[in-house]
Amino acid sequence: MSGRSAVWRKLPSKRLVLVGSSIAVAVTLYKAKQKLGNEKVKVHAATSLLDQKEALNSPLIPRAEQLSNLEKTTYDILVIGGGASGAGVALDAQTRGLKTALVEKFDFSSGTSSRSTKLIHGGVRYLQKAILGLDLEQYRMVKEALSERANLLEIAPYLSYPLPIMLPVYRWWQVPYFWAGIKAYDLVAGGQTLKSSYFLSKTKTLELFPMLKKERMVGSLVYYDGQHNDARMNLVIALTAARLGATITNHTEVLELIKSTDENGKSTISGAKVKDRMTGKEFEVKAKCVINCTGPYTDSVRGMDQKNIKKICQPSSGVHIVLPDYYSPDQMGLLDPSTSDGRVIFFLPWQKHTMAGTTDNLCSVTDNPAPTEKEVEFILNEIKNYLNADVEVRRGDVLSAWSGIRPLVSDPNKADTQSLARNHIIEVSPSQLITLAGGKWTTYRHMAEEAVDKAVQVCNLNPASQCVTKGLLLDGSHNWTPTMFIRLVQDFGLENEVAQHLANTYGDRAFKVAKMAKITGKRWPVVGQRLQEEFPYLEAEILYGIREYACTAVDMLARRTRLAFLNVHAAEEALPRIIEIMAKELDWSKAKQKEEMDSALLFLKNEMGLALKAEAKNVPINFTKEEINEYVKRFHKLDTDKKGYITVNDLRRYFKNQRDHVSEEMLHEMLRDVDLHHNGEVELGEFLQLLSAVKTGAISNVRLAHALDIEKRKAIPVDRSGGGL
Repeated sequence: MSGRSAVWRKLPSKRLVLVGSSIAVAVTLYKAKQKLGNEKVKVHAATSLLDQKEALNSPLIPRAEQLSNLEKTTYDILVIGGGASGAGVALDAQTRGLKTALVEKFDFSSGTSSRSTKLIHGGVRYLQKAILGLDLEQYRMVKEALSERANLLEIAPYLSYPLPIMLPVYRWWQVPYFWAGIKAYDLVAGGQTLKSSYFLSKTKTLELFPMLKKERMVGSLVYYDGQHNDARMNLVIALTAARLGATITNHTEVLELIKSTDENGKSTISGAKVKDRMTGKEFEVKAKCVINCTGPYTDSVRGMDQKNIKKICQPSSGVHIVLPDYYSPDQMGLLDPSTSDGRVIFFLPWQKHTMAGTTDNLCSVTDNPAPTEKEVEFILNEIKNYLNADVEVRRGDVLSAWSGIRPLVSDPNKADTQSLARNHIIEVSPSQLITLAGGKWTTYRHMAEEAVDKAVQVCNLNPASQCVTKGLLLDGSHNWTPTMFIRLVQDFGLENEVAQHLANTYGDRAFKVAKMAKITGKRWPVVGQRLQEEFPYLEAEILYGIREYACTAVDMLARRTRLAFLNVHAAEEALPRIIEIMAKELDWSKAKQKEEMDSALLFLKNEMGLALKAEAKNVPINFTKEEINEYVKRFHKLDTDKKGYITVNDLRRYFKNQRDHVSEEMLHEMLRDVDLHHNGEVELGEFLQLLSAVKTGAISNVRLAHALDIEKRKAIPVDRSGGGL
């Protein structure tokens, strides 16, 4: 057991203390004994658990082998959908001893589950509705979510953590109202409260969150919820299932459901016809039970089973934006409970940036949900309402923007199908297709438990045990400690920031990533070539991501790393190197590399907001007479030939006279920044429009404006807006 830290845990009813890094295995055995009490099952469970311990330390089965297994095996359960719900169902079923497979059309967590608000929450707003409306269903939902919140923080401690969230108060009468609400939240959580909520004076509030508007502020209330890296959490749940024996394949599309007739003449689903989207190969997967966990695509899969069904899914889009880190403290979030249209806005630190959202608009289901300029502007305008005047909220500071589709559902078993379900629903069709729909990230595990319970009941399956996922540590959690990153620094010579990133992304698997990192050739860091200089992601993570079933450049940009979500410009810069590494590892042809480049750029433009870049030509010119005179003089200082426009030759001559060395590449890039008509010439009108856009904050970090010392200086500098979106 050298190099492994002991983990202690007290189990509730037997007051039994178990030691060792295989604590999750011990918990599973304990629960199997407690719930079943059958000696034969006990022996079977013990044998299975020893196998599980060994499996958790073994390499992942390559994707090609997973596909081969998928084609030739008959499964107890086939899960359609690789989001949080689908991965949760696969893990639950596999740990019960059921032979399980999961297929996902795109990548694991490619949809809703990677585009969340990144919170693991019980729903403080739902509790308010439960109390005011005496709604027992809402209350039970919050209580369940708070229990699941505690569990999720326990089973993946390196990916999840408590986050204080502030509610600023600007009216004295709101203090007791909000205080009662968050104290009720603590009370419902009971012994699973992360930390107790508290009131802060105005002085202390501004000390912790100096960006807030201070006029008329009376103080704030702070409560705690959880935060996590949602895409990574989703992937880890799926990988845990895979290490324990489940067959999981991404980029595998279900084309149709297969039905068979039993001895009673009843037609039941017995599998699915699928297509490997990487190779185009089609084949059938046999299964005793099929569970539909496809989120926004719920009705599409239900339609494969029955034609002309009544739809139960009402998709709603939620947009988030990412801003530089200086917009918020690094350890304090903010909730605005009363926006201009009644929606709630969260303003949260995440991955050393600031994330804000979300909107809530009815939408149609699409493979490529995209944010709109209107939604981005709405969020920015709401932010302006509670930040002080010193912080100029600029459109140009938006680093990334994305839209996620929330699959709200109505219960088909209830007469009032117009009312959307507050929780999740489980539907069983006449042919035994089980559909799990609705819910939220926090409750994925409990949803999975109920879905597998229903599958066992409906499809006459024979599990070795009941559900054992409560308290089951996820992949990477067993030997992780909060100080593990120090060993990475000391053992491998990694930069501190990189070591912390690896530890908080891969848990105890971080050492495997570090071993794959190349020597830098520098005195420090010794190893660890960065993928993009401003982010701690390593080139080695691309190689490791391929082992974790990443198949495309988008898989890497959006989910194995979070570059696309954090800074779309940095993602665009890193893209060529990502493709270069993947091409070498996966033997991509030139044509395939171009296909990946085009696909990834389209993804960044449409789904991550790159195409939303605010252009100077859309900003009206609004200067005083004195300002116009000053800027006209600046223009003529460049246009010494009095042509009426500026070219790259004018820029070259200007910088030469200033004795500033500027490369040819940079000269052309400066001109492209301001050449609104894309003709290689910048006229006076374009020049003034550019400066107006810089002044209003519609665009930022314009290289020419900065070089000419005409970009408006800010009280808080921009550290990397890259021109924004």
